[in-house]
Amino acid sequence: MNAPMTLSLRDRNDRHRTTFLGGRVLTTEGIRSLDQRDQIRVLHAVQHFNVFTEDNDPNGEHDFGVIELPGIPTVFWKIDYYSRDMRSGSENPEDPAVTCYVLTIYLASEH
Repeated sequence: MNAPMTLSLRDRNDRHRTTFLGGRVLTTEGIRSLDQRDQIRVLHAVQHFNVFTEDNDPNGEHDFGVIELPGIPTVFWKIDYYSRDMRSGSENPEDPAVTCYVLTIYLASEH
């Protein structure tokens, strides 16, 4: 029997963001107020985001991004790490046994 695959936090964040699996995905009222076509464009852009640099990803965790799409206000997305009971931050974000990964997609104006 093989040992379970261990993913780095960066790999776990990339998998969660690109597949929407492995955690929760939340959209804010601002995103939900967009028409359905624009909501789909935003979700697609989040899943395909790959513009990580030293400036926007200083810790190399791939946990935040900014999306600019024609006709849509600026969108932010962020992955946060909570305890499994969602009452506090995770004590060990690298450990999925004690962490709930939450991807929130929101308009920059809601920040």
